[in-house]
Amino acid sequence: MDQKWLTEQFEANRAHLRAVAHRMLGSEADDAVQEAWLRLNRSETRDVENPIGWLTTAVARVCLDMLRSRNSRREQPMDERVPEPVASSGDPEHDEFLADSVGLALLVLLRRLAPAERVAFVLHDMFDLPFEQIAQVLRRSPAAARQLASRARRRIQGAPALADDDVDHQRKIVDAFLAASRSGDLNAILALLAPDVIFQADTAAVPVVGQSKIRGAASVAHAFKGRAQATRPALVDGAVGLAVVIEGEILIVMAVTITNGKIVAIDAIGDPEHLRQLGPHIITR
Repeated sequence: MDQKWLTEQFEANRAHLRAVAHRMLGSEADDAVQEAWLRLNRSETRDVENPIGWLTTAVARVCLDMLRSRNSRREQPMDERVPEPVASSGDPEHDEFLADSVGLALLVLLRRLAPAERVAFVLHDMFDLPFEQIAQVLRRSPAAARQLASRARRRIQGAPALADDDVDHQRKIVDAFLAASRSGDLNAILALLAPDVIFQADTAAVPVVGQSKIRGAASVAHAFKGRAQATRPALVDGAVGLAVVIEGEILIVMAVTITNGKIVAIDAIGDPEHLRQLGPHIITR
C-alpha cells in the first residue's frame, strides 16, 4: 500500500479515530491513536476498500490491548461526581465543557464493563460497526461480539441483569458442559448447546482442538464428546469460560458465550500474546 495514501487517510480520519479511542480509554486516547499509527507503519498492508473501517479496527485493537493491560493492574479510581447534563447554552465554549462532562459521565459507566464488553458496545452502539468487523477486533465470533455488546448495553442502561450475565448462572452451564463432555454424554451436551452454535479456534489452538471452525449443535457436541479431560473452568474477559491446562500451564482458553441459557459460541484462543492480554484465571471453587 502506498505510504503517502496511508498517511493521508490516517490524518483525514484522526478526529474520528481519537473519538473512538476516547470513548474507550478517556485521557489515554492520544496514546492509543499514536500506537495504532506506529503499528500500521510496521505492518504489511493490503488494498483497503473501506479506509475508515480499517483504521477504526486498528485503533480498536490497540484500545482493547490497553484496556486489558489496565484491567490486569486494576484501573485507577475515577471521580464519579459528574455534573448533570444541561441543555445547550448557545455559548460554544460552555457547550464544549458540558460535552466533556457528559463524556466523563459515560466513561464512568463504561469503566464498569469488562474490556471486550466495552469495545463491543462502543464500536457497535456509538460508531455503528457491524458485528462481523467487531468480531475481528475481539478475535471472537460475531455471535459472541453481539452478546458482549448486548450485555454491556444492559449494564450501561442500569437494567436488571439477566441470568446469562450472572457469573453463578454461567458457572452452572459451563460446569454442566464440562461434565457432559468428559463423560461422553452426547444428549447432555446437546441440551446445553443452541442449534446454531459456532465453535472457532485461532491458528495456535487448532493443533490441540483439531479444527478451526465447527457449526451446529450436533457437530460441536460430537467434537467435544469424551474430551475436556485437561480442561478447567476459568474467568475469561469477565465471563466464565474454559481453560486447557497442561502441567500447570494454560495452553488454550475457550471463551463461552451464553444466550437464553444455551451456549451459542465457543472461541478457542491459543495465541500466547492474546492469552497474556486476556489474563485468564482458573476457578478453583
